[in-house]
Amino acid sequence: MEPSRMDPEVATDRSRIAILGAGSVGSAIALCLILNPVASEILLVDPNTDQRDAQVKDLEDTTTYHGAVGGGGVRIRSATHKEAGQCDIVVISAGAKQRHGESRTDLLGRNLAILKSATDDMKPFRDDIVILLVANPVDVLTYFCQKFSGLPQGQIIGSGTFLDSARLRGILAAKVGVDAGSVDAYVLGEHGESQVVAWSCVTIGAVPLDQCLPPGTPIDRKAVAMETKDKAAKIIEAKGATAYGIGALSAAICKSILFDQRNVRPISHWVDDLGCCLSLPVVLGRRGIVRSLNIPLNQEERDLLLKSAATLKRLIQEAEQTQK
Repeated sequence: MEPSRMDPEVATDRSRIAILGAGSVGSAIALCLILNPVASEILLVDPNTDQRDAQVKDLEDTTTYHGAVGGGGVRIRSATHKEAGQCDIVVISAGAKQRHGESRTDLLGRNLAILKSATDDMKPFRDDIVILLVANPVDVLTYFCQKFSGLPQGQIIGSGTFLDSARLRGILAAKVGVDAGSVDAYVLGEHGESQVVAWSCVTIGAVPLDQCLPPGTPIDRKAVAMETKDKAAKIIEAKGATAYGIGALSAAICKSILFDQRNVRPISHWVDDLGCCLSLPVVLGRRGIVRSLNIPLNQEERDLLLKSAATLKRLIQEAEQTQK
């Protein structure tokens, strides 16, 4: 029998979310979890205890007027890796910062060591814990976190192309002249260079995209796909990092999990047929991945998805060689 969905007030009253990494991304996630209350307690974990404690003090000031569902307020405090391992959700944002001109895959060597140390320090894990990877390259780190943690694969997920999909929807909404909530569109595969826009599945209010375009205003699909993929790089070039978008969407993923909302999201997870972790639509629930969905792609899109998987598998193989 399928378990009943959790009452939001009960979920919030009893739940704890740990965030590993007290930098710009980790603090943005914490802020979003406070302003749109999801859990009763947020734990911030970072080896740099001075920065961690300063972030906690700053974030404490935001909790006064933002109580949790059902009242009682949101508590944020400093914590250890051991405490994080006993939370409902752990969000791993800890990692080396992406440098200007550096691809996400270039981060791999630096971030694998951080991930291995953090995962080992959290053990033993609570049985029903869900770990959400946000650090990059997120797909490869999701794979290795599954390997390092020993937890069921469905409980280790990555933010994947959820943010890319949100960017795509925003771009298309502006071009079509509708609210972004009316746009149903997905970016699939790697969160990176080989990502794939599932153009054959894009709809506006359930109507195929091509039937919704204003007369004489065709969409340059290659340009839109490039704009979607390059948005992060342009933000990094101008201000040094991205934080707010991933902060908001990470909080939304946490809410989907804790409240067992069964939302459909393009999340990075292990895909048997492709032999790696990458993003395809899944149903999110209290134990992480409830099930994955088969999205009807055309042949070109399927071929591109296979290429994306091949890219990720090469990166995994190279990283595994360095682990020996």
